[in-house]
Formats: sequence, C-alpha cells, structure tokens
Amino acid sequence: MSAPTPDPAARLRAYLEANDLEYDEPSPGQFSFALPGEKKLQTPVRMDVGTHALGVHAFVCRRPDENHERVYAWLLQRNLRLFGVAFAIDAVGDIYLDGRLPLSALEDDELDRLLGTVLATADESFNLLLELGFASSIRKEWEWRTSRGESTTNLEAFRGWLEDGSSPSAGQQDEHEPDHRG
Repeated sequence: MSAPTPDPAARLRAYLEANDLEYDEPSPGQFSFALPGEKKLQTPVRMDVGTHALGVHAFVCRRPDENHERVYAWLLQRNLRLFGVAFAIDAVGDIYLDGRLPLSALEDDELDRLLGTVLATADESFNLLLELGFASSIRKEWEWRTSRGESTTNLEAFRGWLEDGSSPSAGQQDEHEPDHRG
C-alpha cells in the first residue's frame, strides 16, 4: 500500500498553478476552477481533498426539459466507456461528471488523465445532451431568431436538423466515439 501524498492540497495547488488554471479555494482543500472547451465553452469543476481520496465534481448540463428517459439511458450507457469519472445527476436533475482519485495516485499524469477525461467528456457530450434534452427549446429559439432575422450563430451545431425540420439524431451510437477508459 502506497503512503499518502504529503499535503495533497499543496500538491493539487501546485498542479493547478503549473497548468495555468485559475482557481478559488473557498475552504481548505476545496478547489473551484473552470476547464476551457470548444462546444461547452467552460466546464466548472470542484475538487475536494478528502482523507483518502480526491473528489472531482464537474457541472455538465442543467436538468433536461424533455426526453428524460432517453437522456438518462444515454448517460448510463456512456458511463461504461469512461475512465475515472461517471455521469451523475443531483437532486434537481442537473447533470454532472463525478469521480474519485486515491490520494496515493495524486501525480501529474493521473491528474492530467482525470481532468482530460472530464474536459473531453463534457465537451463531446454537450451538444448531444442539448439535442436530447432541449430539442423543443432549441427549435423555438431557431424559429424566433430566423423569423426576426437575428443571428443563429449559437445554434450552428443544430442547423442540420433545424433547417430540414427533422428530429435530432442525438444519442445514436457512433463507433468512432472516443473511449476515455485509459
């Protein structure tokens, strides 16, 4: 059994600083920061240094407006392909990625892998979750913007199914989808 990392909070603080991640430490051993993405512009993350493990909690998406069963089934199926984290929902139904890393494994390469999985999973899943859980709202927003000649830039990812009037194809299994199990 490996010895616990001496002062894991200091170790995590040094890692965040070395990777230019601006963070807050609202209480000792609790770190809040954001990971920059492409589809999901920012993923808010909280890391908690516990007695035996480092907890990671990342907000992915608010509670879906519709299609809950399909959204939750997709999350559970996706969990089978993840490394170090899993999708979870809170008491109101908001979607998170949650995981634990033993303090004995608190090394840069493991933190890279863990946060890389969080970032890639949140970013790759974001538009798909919006299609599954918010298609009606997206369609209404599209119709409102196009009827008034407003910009549809923020809806560009959904243009295909919005313009042709079809249903979103979100959630269909893609054999080329990345596997983050390590």
